[in-house]
Amino acid sequence: MGSLISVIIPVYNHAHSLERSLFSLYKQTYRPIEVVIVDDGSTDNFKETADKIQKNDWIQNLSIKIIRQENQGAATARNRGLSEANGDYVIFWDADTIGTEQMLEKMLAALELNLAAGYAYSQYRFGWKKMKGRSFDAVSLKQNNYIDTTSLIRKAAVVPFDKSIKRFQDLDLWLTMLEKKQIGIFVPEVLFRKIVRGRKGISNWLPSFFYRLPWKTKAVREYEAARQAVLDKHSIR
Repeated sequence: MGSLISVIIPVYNHAHSLERSLFSLYKQTYRPIEVVIVDDGSTDNFKETADKIQKNDWIQNLSIKIIRQENQGAATARNRGLSEANGDYVIFWDADTIGTEQMLEKMLAALELNLAAGYAYSQYRFGWKKMKGRSFDAVSLKQNNYIDTTSLIRKAAVVPFDKSIKRFQDLDLWLTMLEKKQIGIFVPEVLFRKIVRGRKGISNWLPSFFYRLPWKTKAVREYEAARQAVLDKHSIR
């Protein structure tokens, strides 16, 4: 039996994609895995959906723990899941993430071949958009984040999320880990996709030309201010 992987799923009003996300975990070629779902005070039909999902035959093949809390934000939900995780590895898996069948197997293989790396990340699709990624480079990471939160991390290397950071929590995580000498290893394949229907908040993607316009939209101004706040925290100019 291999090392246990803890899959941490923070959920806030994403009942509509939860079953598809969990089914992609059931289809993973790697075992053992445990799934820790943190319902962060959802106001949709999460409870009814979760109850319905647990009646499926296939779900019995997954070890699932559901935790419910008042709405406190993604960082707190992820940290709560992390505190409940028993695995040697953890992955923060949003409720709208659909993994390929060999996703966890390939990420773990990359880490086993690269013992100096603290985490493995890959290419993915955000709706129709392919997020290509690149080989790990600390200088480039400080200029532009190319690593999604959905990456496989050694439990011994992971750090809690900063609850004061509301946007770019992924960038803050990787920069914090970098300060602790933790680097990543890139798997140059599309290993998962994100469902974008109904998606709101920090992970919304805008085409690059939006940021080159002579005038800045409110979304771009907010994006730049939030990103700068993270860079300031890490003394990056």
